[in-house]
Amino acid sequence: MSTTVHAHAGATIEADPTVPLIRITREFNGTPEQVMRAHTDPDLYARWVGPDDIITKIDYWDARSGGSWRFLGGRDDVEEYAFRGCFHTVEPGKIVQTFTWEGQPDGVSLETLRFEELDDGRCRLVAESLCDSFEGRDAWLASGMEVGVNDGYAKLDALLADGTV
Repeated sequence: MSTTVHAHAGATIEADPTVPLIRITREFNGTPEQVMRAHTDPDLYARWVGPDDIITKIDYWDARSGGSWRFLGGRDDVEEYAFRGCFHTVEPGKIVQTFTWEGQPDGVSLETLRFEELDDGRCRLVAESLCDSFEGRDAWLASGMEVGVNDGYAKLDALLADGTV
């Protein structure tokens, strides 16, 4: 059994050959609590998520077990993309949620984010997205998603470095 691995500017993006799963692994110079807060605080999340040229607006955000979320990403009012999901589990060190791009409403993924403590106040984030099909997973991988992942995590690095998080 082999796994397809794409290493991009700090994040490792893996596609499992036996399950329609994408695994993203990234380390941060921040504690698990700080990195998790950046994923649950809507104001912080909007500041870092996605490609550099996308502006994120939170529609609603209830980061608790049983809560839900929706945000819009766009470029200069020319393009707008909406994403939504439900928080199934929000607990220290772990988030389980659904993720749907509203442009493909039948393509729901189940995401598990684990915030692992490393030495020296650092954190490893392991994010796994179980897609509903291999075709859906492969479309995500071919979409250029690595740009949004890496641009976003670089912005999160900056927020951690300047003490915002």
